[in-house]
Amino acid sequence: MIRALEAVILSSENAAKLAEFYREKVGLGQSQEMKIGDKGEKGYDFNLKGANLYILDHSEIKGKNSQPSRAMFNLEVDDIEKEAERIKKAGVKVVQDIYHVESYGLIATFEDIDGNYFQLVQVRAN
Repeated sequence: MIRALEAVILSSENAAKLAEFYREKVGLGQSQEMKIGDKGEKGYDFNLKGANLYILDHSEIKGKNSQPSRAMFNLEVDDIEKEAERIKKAGVKVVQDIYHVESYGLIATFEDIDGNYFQLVQVRAN
């Protein structure tokens, strides 16, 4: 039986730089830095409510994501206008400004330095 989504993994040719982006620009709290394998590769764990975000070095990843719409992850916020403005001021690229999805809530889409898309979401109250 599948119980839950444990983590989302972002692989990068420079995990340290991508982890710094999510710490400094997006404002996520990093819980640990890990050694991965025996080739000096590193991983970074961001412990979020519900699932972890792992950013890992990967030898087969080169350059930016050529299909960033294929897989995205959502970061739930209490005040999307405040958080989106803070992230914009930090210089993060806006893909789609805040918009409404009926029966769901508000969404804003951004791009990280590896070309991956992530979204801020403010879901409607149940």
